Amino acid sequence: MVARRDVPRYLSIAAGRETLAVRGGSRQSALAVVSTGAKVAVWPSKRGVMSGQKVQLVERSLVMDRWRLAAILTVVVLAIGACGGDDDDGGNGGGGGDGATADAPQVSQANAQGDVTWCIGRDTTGAFKTVVDNFNQQNQNANVELLELPESADEQRRLQIQRLRAESPECDVLGIDVIWTAEYAAQGWLYDVSEPIEQRSDVFIPSTLETAQFEDTYWAVPFNTNAGFVYWRTDQGGDQPPDSWQALYEQAQQENGLVYQGARYEGLTVNFLELLYSAGASVVNEDATEATADTQEVRDVLAFMRRGVTSGAVPQAVTTYMEEESRRAFESGRATYMRNWPYAYALGQDSQIAGDFEVTTFPSYQGNEGAGVLGGYNLGISAYSQNAEGSLAFIEFTTTPEQQQIMVTEASLPSVLTEVYDAQEVQDALPFASDLRDAVSQAEPRPVSPVYPQISEAIYTNAYAALQGEKSPDQAAQDMNQGIQEALETF
Repeated sequence: MVARRDVPRYLSIAAGRETLAVRGGSRQSALAVVSTGAKVAVWPSKRGVMSGQKVQLVERSLVMDRWRLAAILTVVVLAIGACGGDDDDGGNGGGGGDGATADAPQVSQANAQGDVTWCIGRDTTGAFKTVVDNFNQQNQNANVELLELPESADEQRRLQIQRLRAESPECDVLGIDVIWTAEYAAQGWLYDVSEPIEQRSDVFIPSTLETAQFEDTYWAVPFNTNAGFVYWRTDQGGDQPPDSWQALYEQAQQENGLVYQGARYEGLTVNFLELLYSAGASVVNEDATEATADTQEVRDVLAFMRRGVTSGAVPQAVTTYMEEESRRAFESGRATYMRNWPYAYALGQDSQIAGDFEVTTFPSYQGNEGAGVLGGYNLGISAYSQNAEGSLAFIEFTTTPEQQQIMVTEASLPSVLTEVYDAQEVQDALPFASDLRDAVSQAEPRPVSPVYPQISEAIYTNAYAALQGEKSPDQAAQDMNQGIQEALETF
């Protein structure tokens, strides 16, 4: 069954860089007024403020000085009152808020029929295609097609959002990085899948379910999870890995170096947070409402990462590396150590260094136990899908133990199901399966916020500047904190 809840929308008035959200009006009568330089556009807000809708009805040019803006605000607020809005829910101008999530479509029943398109990052191992073929063979009334997006997570998000803003039905099932779930939900881009999740919540590793939840509602189904590991060449670094990050950097300087994800993108945010979490600190407070990055712990981590580059323990080229560049450098013999996700294990076993490397959990940092950052992908159903029940059927199929085992054994993508780690095939494919399950269970999430992309950008932009020596650790920490706070204040 598919259902949609009908609730009031919101009015947003943006002038320059200032945004004001005014609550009121019904779905039919709510207005959005947005100033862009010297133009003011007025249109019905069909799917909530900042939803990407462009149903423009009126556009008038005028000079937007403060007095005229005040007059517009007065007129619009009075108009909302005249519309008889009786909404008591809160709203915001940063991405849809309660209005978008409360009006989300719901799907509760799976029905394996019709066409479904699965949009997710590049299938580098062929495991995604295997699962698609298995589903199609077992469900003659349905047909799933795989639409591969680029390897870069940032590019995947950009292309998905491009389609969602256009209300395109092209993608039915979205492969969503765990950090995008809150953002997509706040924008009204996902089906509410709370009912099917709650019916089988006991089969998932609890920490993975947290990544699919926003405002006490499940917006996606966990598909694969992740926790980073240290890879090392046993023929160069010995049989035992260093027991601390400091020792690892020292050993890397003596051997052939350490590679990780140091490009200016989400991967650098994760690498930075792994060290920061190990130091017992964070970049936001507990409820992600206030920035806490202007601290000595942040400065120390940035300085530590910069020293790795200047000492030669980490090659300067790491500032151009994403996951695949790191893996290729490690497999080609250009590094003794590598920080990467578990997927690189299976690929490494098919490379020229097969049998000459091992993996381990993160070492300690400044006397504290090493901490991981929860990664992975969820599967969400686009609010514009024309086959939500067929999409749910496919998603549920991909999260059965049999298909999850394929993801582990063929792609080294850690399962979201607790029982899968006990399977002999999984333990054979991933000798560190038990450690991986523990790492996933104990990993910490990144800040859960609809504005997480902006938070992350503030992190990786300044961490990158520190790595490059363009900013001192002190300046980078201050700028990071300011950027995070500005992002939080937009929602």
